[in-house]
Amino acid sequence: MTTIWHDVECGAYVADLPLWEELADETGGPVLDLGCGTGRVALHLARRGHRVLGLDNDADLLAALAERAGEQPVEAEPGDARDFRLDVEFGLVLAPMQLVQLFEGVEERLRCLRCVAAHLRANGLAALAIVEEMPLSPPPSSRLFTVSETKRKLGPVLPDVREVGGWVYSSLPLDAVVDSEAIRVRRLRQAVSPAGELSEETDEVRLRVLAAAELEGEAARAGLRPAGRHQIAPTADHVGSTVVLLAKEAR
Repeated sequence: MTTIWHDVECGAYVADLPLWEELADETGGPVLDLGCGTGRVALHLARRGHRVLGLDNDADLLAALAERAGEQPVEAEPGDARDFRLDVEFGLVLAPMQLVQLFEGVEERLRCLRCVAAHLRANGLAALAIVEEMPLSPPPSSRLFTVSETKRKLGPVLPDVREVGGWVYSSLPLDAVVDSEAIRVRRLRQAVSPAGELSEETDEVRLRVLAAAELEGEAARAGLRPAGRHQIAPTADHVGSTVVLLAKEAR
């Protein structure tokens, strides 16, 4: 089920792919895709001729990536983005989909950043996507944003839907709670069997609040320097993000 929900909620997102492709072309690879999941980014880059290694701590997601890769230049490696050792130096290290905001605070991010620095070649780049704020800016105190409020401000909120083997899977954003420490996003997951039986559950993702300048400051402690930023515009279904670029400090 992990693979199915990952595909439902993440698989259709394409707004960031042109940027990853541009950066891979510039750096020449190879590319390390942290938190690669089922290969949304890794397979896209591999189809365009880039050698990619995908790292994830979920064996089911990696198995799906390996199966989908076929003969393409993609390797799947089990590992934790906060603690990995690979016998490869990379031209580009990617952390898409707010991966670094899933970590519990500064120390875990520093562990990840130090691993990134250790695996970047001298002229390589790291590119980390973060969401700096929700589309509806919260007041200083904690604030709950509901689907109905978001619909009034931003337009219809539609579920992500996918059919697999006669089953229909749907994931609908319900609300987001924003405070000074985290953004907690809840989704309603529903599955309808071929016989029409419905099951449902609520899933929550917690993203640590993080600004680009704060991440750049932490990166400096890990031996990485700021190398620019890119903005990925929001879509009808996904918030926009800031991509922080980092380069290895010269020795």
